Amino acid sequence: MHKILVIEDERDIADLIGFNLQRAGYSVIKAHDGLTGTEVAMKERPDLIVLDLMLPGRDGYGVFRELRRDPRSVSIPVIMLTARAQTEDRIQGLEAGADDYLTKPFSPKELMLRVQAVLKRSDAPPGSVDFSHGPFRFDKNALKFYLEGEPVDLTATEFKLLLFLCERAGKQQDRNDLLRTVWGYSDEVHSRTLDTHMKRLRQKLGPHGALIETVRGIGYCVATVSE
Repeated sequence: MHKILVIEDERDIADLIGFNLQRAGYSVIKAHDGLTGTEVAMKERPDLIVLDLMLPGRDGYGVFRELRRDPRSVSIPVIMLTARAQTEDRIQGLEAGADDYLTKPFSPKELMLRVQAVLKRSDAPPGSVDFSHGPFRFDKNALKFYLEGEPVDLTATEFKLLLFLCERAGKQQDRNDLLRTVWGYSDEVHSRTLDTHMKRLRQKLGPHGALIETVRGIGYCVATVSE
């Protein structure tokens, strides 16, 4: 059973989310302010966090930054939840590294679909447990990534995105195909955050980030490497 932490200060909304998650078969933990939410996340290490941005004590962005700084929580997927509906606010959340973003008021059914999609990305990919491409090695079972034998922290979304490209090295991948495969759907917001994820991946890969090639007007491609 997946364990989900809901960090939401409006108790009626937290209860609504919790009720729907439990009905769908998930184990639910709730926190109602940013500081408590951060502490619970570190202690419980849930499989996913639904994080409101307008929180007392520490706002959602502050909570998210703390989660990404700590090795205990760096890879926990996060769905941001907020009353802000402007496109730029959604992009800011996604570009910060959130796995998805939902605005209030929201449909419980839509939230469940988003939760299912994010958890599916976070679960071990099918097929063989290990996959290597040049200096990259992927442990699909543990969702661990190694660069020249050294572990590098990738979020579940970054892991799946890089693995998808590496398994198709040398072949150009259309950005809409990448969006549908990794995020589950394609829209303008995710199209823009795709580029940010690629930028972040290149930074984490250092000099080897050059293996991720931008194909103008199409998408991205990971270069082939000699054995």
